Amino acid sequence: MSRDMRLDSDNSTSSPNGIRNHLNGSSLPPLHKSNPVATSNGYSHATNGDSGAYTNGSTPVTAKSKSPTYFGHDREEVTRLLIQSLNDLGYNESANRLVQESGYEFESPSVAAFRHAILDGEWTEAEALLFGTHRPEEGGGVSIHNGAADQHEGLLLAEGVDQNELRFRLRRQKYLELLEGRDHGGALMVLRQELTPLHQDVGQLHVLSGLMVCQSADDLRSQASWDGAKGASRNMLLLELSKAISPSVMIPDHRLANLLDQVKLSQISSCLYHNPTASPSLFSDHYCDRSQFPLQTQRVLDQKDQVWYLEFSHDGRKLATCGNENAVTVYDTTKFPVHFILSEHTKSVPYLAWSPDDTMLITCSKDATAKLWDISTGRCLLSINLGEQPVTSAAWAPDGQSFVTGSLDQQASLHVWKLNGENIHTWSGGNRVADLALSPDGQRLVVLSPPRDKQLTVYNFITWEEEYKLDFQTELTCVTISRDSKYMLLNLVANEIQLIDITTAELVRIYRGQKQGEYVIRSTFGGADDNLVISGSEDGHVYIWHKENTHLIKRLEGHSGGCVNSIAWNPADPCMFASAGDDKTVRM
Repeated sequence: MSRDMRLDSDNSTSSPNGIRNHLNGSSLPPLHKSNPVATSNGYSHATNGDSGAYTNGSTPVTAKSKSPTYFGHDREEVTRLLIQSLNDLGYNESANRLVQESGYEFESPSVAAFRHAILDGEWTEAEALLFGTHRPEEGGGVSIHNGAADQHEGLLLAEGVDQNELRFRLRRQKYLELLEGRDHGGALMVLRQELTPLHQDVGQLHVLSGLMVCQSADDLRSQASWDGAKGASRNMLLLELSKAISPSVMIPDHRLANLLDQVKLSQISSCLYHNPTASPSLFSDHYCDRSQFPLQTQRVLDQKDQVWYLEFSHDGRKLATCGNENAVTVYDTTKFPVHFILSEHTKSVPYLAWSPDDTMLITCSKDATAKLWDISTGRCLLSINLGEQPVTSAAWAPDGQSFVTGSLDQQASLHVWKLNGENIHTWSGGNRVADLALSPDGQRLVVLSPPRDKQLTVYNFITWEEEYKLDFQTELTCVTISRDSKYMLLNLVANEIQLIDITTAELVRIYRGQKQGEYVIRSTFGGADDNLVISGSEDGHVYIWHKENTHLIKRLEGHSGGCVNSIAWNPADPCMFASAGDDKTVRM
């Protein structure tokens, strides 16, 4: 490892993460203030309008004749899950037959009526069904009735739910739909008489009131980040509200499928060498044999100098490497002949990135340029000069029509470019960029400041606005994002790697064992479904952990001298990964 690749370290000692999260803007708090407690099976006794009284989940004579349990599970719960799943699978007649034979209903008439009221935009009816029609103590807002003469209780809610927050969410949808229909008078009445008295998020109220000046329905949908009454907004609202309703009353969507996912995840978590090419079968317990796991070096590719970074193309057919040499080497992964050597940089190349369709490559150099290459010809298509400081990193937008570059420039270090070199956007502030990553869904851009700053910033890549910052107690060196765009993986010089939820900014897992304190060491996700975490190390070894249970699966002999700087897992072949080292080799 060259001195140029040393960290700008203040010799901090190892310490807990101590993330301090600075969230920008306002957002609604979670619906649940505490976890729902166990409830009695079936629905609560309720009446709905003229439908009369009923007991949800009541057991008729045909069901009473059978055991109330099924291999230790509640028979009614199992039956209702099967009814839901049969409908999900499209077997509606079979679901109806099971209802008739078992005597159990999937959901009560009031739940079905509530579901239809939300999807049909019958807001008064929906609120009456949810909360009932005799609530003199219910706090702010106008009283809502569904016109029925009989009073009735609402649906059974999960414990700890803020009912006024549910009202706010429901009435917000009502308000937006009135604005979308250009009924400003009705919308203003909802804002003043139904939303404001709930005393919810003041920031949200200000945002909603500002939407009154939108010039068109399209402008409203854009400003509110809302897809309208005919979009998915009502379904999303129903999903949000259903989470606050007791699951014994309104079974969460696709519940059996979610339970099966949990079973699979549990088996995968206990499978030490999990690296399958297909999803585990439900017909047998899952187990992966050690022989399926890539633990042996199969090939060594010699380089002219230290290798700092490498990356497979998305189709797995090419491997590009770069480092202390002024060139980038591209290999064909069939038998690893050299496909091209890209050699127009005048200084070392610490980073590169493949385009989504694998036809182009961006290279980042200490000569303060980023270059765009045509991989079919090896020709340089574009060279962008970014001043006098090194270009440290780059990432492609999912559509392949633009890309981001980061550099150590003090004035303007973070840019978005078109393929013709046109600068689309430059972030102000002058924060230097040590590393960056763009989520595969194109929603978020994660930017690391130089290690001494101990800071990470997440931007909304659609609006280019900052979402939040994270401050750490120790230096950060690199970041990568999972293929599902849910998690980011951070290398810290305190000999640990952190897995962080990119949406909530919460620390999820910590992986320890590798050595890192002086140089830039990169980690990545690995395996067939990103179920592994793999990293280089300053001790010359490769470390592989199980992502879910953080168990260290293997410490592999890596490179003979110096650091293992970077790891890349072949996205098309779960049994192949490559490592880059100071010993001037790439090991497969």
